[in-house]
Amino acid sequence: MNNKFELIRKNIEKHITLNDAEFKVFADFVGEKKIEKKHFLLQEGEVSNFTAFVNTGCLRTFIRDTEGNENVMQFAIEDYWAGDLYSYLTGDASTYNIEATIDTTVLVINKNDMEKVYEQIPKFERFFRILVQRSYVTLQQRFSLNQTSSAQEKYEKLLQKFNNIELRVSQKHIASYLGITAESLSRMKRKSYKK
Repeated sequence: MNNKFELIRKNIEKHITLNDAEFKVFADFVGEKKIEKKHFLLQEGEVSNFTAFVNTGCLRTFIRDTEGNENVMQFAIEDYWAGDLYSYLTGDASTYNIEATIDTTVLVINKNDMEKVYEQIPKFERFFRILVQRSYVTLQQRFSLNQTSSAQEKYEKLLQKFNNIELRVSQKHIASYLGITAESLSRMKRKSYKK
């Protein structure tokens, strides 16, 4: 099996067991896409008819407010899935943008091909259900964290969750994710370093 599929297979097999023939059926539908830094996997207004797995690099998902400010919703590094689930499931245009913060390689499978995988290997439906459930739980946790935690606590959780995120993402994007200004993030980090 091609090395580019090693990480995604490990990810899938955390939840379902596949033999080589079953994984090959899935892999035959998967395409590789390289996204240069500051280029997009998805832009608002497009329909997200795919799901993507980050093989290398980092993506940020953001939404623009009415004044054009970018609000970072999430990051996806190696071994994370990315996409707009609402757009994927409904066929409606996405309100999100998904941009590479560094040169990134993703493995992509479109919705129609995923349906073919479900038909040939039904246990993939279980895997996708688990992905959706985990996505929902992550969203709930992020919402709770934003409502109940200080910026410092949110920052510490971010560093725990995403290995070397500060090397992959600008301070401005981290601040946006935390819901604070870049200046506030700098002050907070200076205080932490002094301790």
